[in-house]
Amino acid sequence: MSAFALSVISVVLLNLYAVVLVVLRSRVYGVPLYRPMLLNVALSSLPVLLAIVFGMGLIVLTPVFGAITERLSGAGAVFLWAYLLTATVAWLLLFPNSVYLITELNFSHRSEVTPVPLWYDIVQTLALTLSGIANAVLSLGVVQLVYIVMVDAAGGGIPAGSWVFAAVIIVLGAVGVYLGRYLRLNSWDARHPGSLLRKLRAHLGQRGKALEAFGFVLTHALLIGLLYVPLFTLAWSALRSTAG
Repeated sequence: MSAFALSVISVVLLNLYAVVLVVLRSRVYGVPLYRPMLLNVALSSLPVLLAIVFGMGLIVLTPVFGAITERLSGAGAVFLWAYLLTATVAWLLLFPNSVYLITELNFSHRSEVTPVPLWYDIVQTLALTLSGIANAVLSLGVVQLVYIVMVDAAGGGIPAGSWVFAAVIIVLGAVGVYLGRYLRLNSWDARHPGSLLRKLRAHLGQRGKALEAFGFVLTHALLIGLLYVPLFTLAWSALRSTAG
């Protein structure tokens, strides 16, 4: 079994484990099912699904774009980059949904008086958070690999440009989490950029909010980055050894 297949299976199992714990919490302890957690797991897995689908789509469509270029010089390249740009933007808009599960660690679902043991909620919420981080790492890894193949495939090491690309994505993901948690904005709010910017300007205009936003984005981005860099490096080494 390839390292990539094993990674996908592990991430899927982690997501399923988180879902099972959320459902069992309701069944075993007789408390209402906390549906927002199930929705968040589903939204968190979308970036992984999109990254894999778009990557496979690129493999399938590349010969088509090549055939178009043979008939009309340069047209295939235009279609290729239009596909890559569209796919990347669509994926980026959903990417913060994975990182967002870190904020479930605030235990907002837990009431002061509850029959659910604290240890159960700790394991359930930690599983939920780790599933989100795993989804973020896996989907970003797929997209960074596509970047390397399409933009900077020369040499045997990981191109510096791809690290810059990944860093920008991680920071934007942290910004998206902040917008979702504190301004209650969603990915589809990007359809109304004017309204989004007005809400953001009004929020950051409040005393202390700009510094809070900076600290939130910095700490979350560093957390994901410290986890992502060694994991992607190990995955890259495994891919290179397999290819070799």
